[in-house]
Amino acid sequence: MLQASELWQFTGTTQWFRHLSGYLYTDGVQYVAEQGGAYWLVDKILFITRAKVKLQEFGVWKLAVREDRSATLVCEDGNYHKLFEEKIDWTDFPLEKVELWFENGVLILPSEH
Repeated sequence: MLQASELWQFTGTTQWFRHLSGYLYTDGVQYVAEQGGAYWLVDKILFITRAKVKLQEFGVWKLAVREDRSATLVCEDGNYHKLFEEKIDWTDFPLEKVELWFENGVLILPSEH
C-alpha cells in the first residue's frame, strides 16, 4: 500500500508517460497512480487542466481525504489563488493528502521539481 514517506524517493524523473489528454506525467506520479489505485486522480487532474483550468505554466493540485472517505480536490496557481475545487463523495485513496504539481505540461511530485 502507498505510504506518504515513499514519495520523497522521487527526485527528478527517469521516465515520462504520455496521458490521453496530451500532457505528460513522471514516474513518481505513475507510482502514486499504480500503488495508490489512483489512475482516476491523474485522469481527473489532467482532463480538468485541459478543459477547465487551462494552466499555462504552473499549478498545484491538492487532494485532501477526510475520515469519512470523502475528499476535496483543489487546484491553485503559484500564488495560492484557487482556480478549481471539487468535492468527491467517496474515495479509497490510501493517503490523507497528496500534492501534485503541473509544470509546463508535465504533472510531477513536488520532490521531482
